[in-house]
Amino acid sequence: MLKIDTHAHWYPPEWVELIRTEGVKHGAKILRHERGHELVQAPGVALKGNFLPTYVELSERLKLMDAARVDMHALSLTSPMVYWAPPEFGLKLSQVYNDACAAAHLKYPHRFVGMMMVPMQAPELAVAEIERASKLPGIRGVYMATHVNGMNLDDESFFPVYAACEKHGMPIFLHPVSPVGTERMRKYHLGNFLGNPYETGIAAASLMFGGVMDKYPKLDVMLPHAGGTFPHLIGRMDHGTTVRAECKHMTKPPSSYLRRFHYDTITHSDSILLNLIRQVGADRVVMGSDCPADMSYTQPVQVIERMTDLTANEREAIVSGNAARLLGVSS
Repeated sequence: MLKIDTHAHWYPPEWVELIRTEGVKHGAKILRHERGHELVQAPGVALKGNFLPTYVELSERLKLMDAARVDMHALSLTSPMVYWAPPEFGLKLSQVYNDACAAAHLKYPHRFVGMMMVPMQAPELAVAEIERASKLPGIRGVYMATHVNGMNLDDESFFPVYAACEKHGMPIFLHPVSPVGTERMRKYHLGNFLGNPYETGIAAASLMFGGVMDKYPKLDVMLPHAGGTFPHLIGRMDHGTTVRAECKHMTKPPSSYLRRFHYDTITHSDSILLNLIRQVGADRVVMGSDCPADMSYTQPVQVIERMTDLTANEREAIVSGNAARLLGVSS
């Protein structure tokens, strides 16, 4: 059984170096932290990228994976992603990232696959990069933020990107960047505790109400942080579609879309995770950790193994089979 972590972040050294050498003219700065590691600050992005060795060096990542009994990471870029950059530089950043993921897979074919990054600020360039990167070894999906520079994901300019993902069988894995309401959540790390789950809920609802999930019926979308607010507020949306004129276009209740999405396991609450699994079905849940962030699960396999209310088949599906199917790898 190949234990697969679908939510694991990586900054390739080549990507970090590109930010260092060319980012400054586009407003990105690499800063030295007082604790000795480096960060990147990009324009318009509330969160800073963190270049600790565990984020950058695959040798360090493999140690974490082995300690967690995780066999494979689906590598993904995280904040600040690339949408802040001018389109051509965003494309260059994406290509360097995608090529590095392919190289990591070739070096460690049973340990790493990659989630490609594309410059969504220029959808035509994003489509072209999907066409290119989908042919690279080990690229198994598209990583996408929950909004693109303030534009929700139901904006019709993004529809060609979704069409390309569907055409190439590339699932979309979402992740928050610059959560809504950041200015009110600067204290207590609320931008992460609350902002990230809110962002995921907005993104999922936009894809649903905006017709994306209907227009692209074969498109797979994975929601981080166990779907954020989306599954827990579905009853409000069900009711709202029956009383609000803004939703009269809906032909099905929002709850009928719950199983159109996949959800990772990151809840930090066994009871909430069990409720989610019972709500959406064990076959729609995939293991995630948020490695190597301080908000991550350090033992994501153990989280599922200790859930004795699940059957052995359900636990195996969440740890291995569902992600293997979604990513097209042998479990």
